[in-house]
Amino acid sequence: MATVTLTQANFEQTTADNDLVIVDFWAPWCGPCRSFAPVFESTSEKYPDIVFAKVNTEEERDLAGSFQIRSIPTLMIFREQIIIFSQAGSLPAEGLEEVIGKAKGLDMDVVRQEIAKQEGESK
Repeated sequence: MATVTLTQANFEQTTADNDLVIVDFWAPWCGPCRSFAPVFESTSEKYPDIVFAKVNTEEERDLAGSFQIRSIPTLMIFREQIIIFSQAGSLPAEGLEEVIGKAKGLDMDVVRQEIAKQEGESK
């Protein structure tokens, strides 16, 4: 699957309709972003069951701001609408594959229980 472009208009729907969405926050002027783009694109071809998406932070400033993107590229993974990974900086292909494997292997019931526990403690 090729990458898709996310905007304020389709972000929520995309993350709601897909179990696993990997988002690359980038900008056209960013050298590391341009270097990471082919890795992101080629990895997307290996995982047709995952949505690989890109957010142009120059065009989608409000969206990037809502996720407090301060450095690009930033990679964020949503699984079942929960952010399970967020990291600034590009990854080599092997690193991206490793993160995907870990994301797919997570027990989301445990993740939800941990979130509920943390929310209970913060009240």
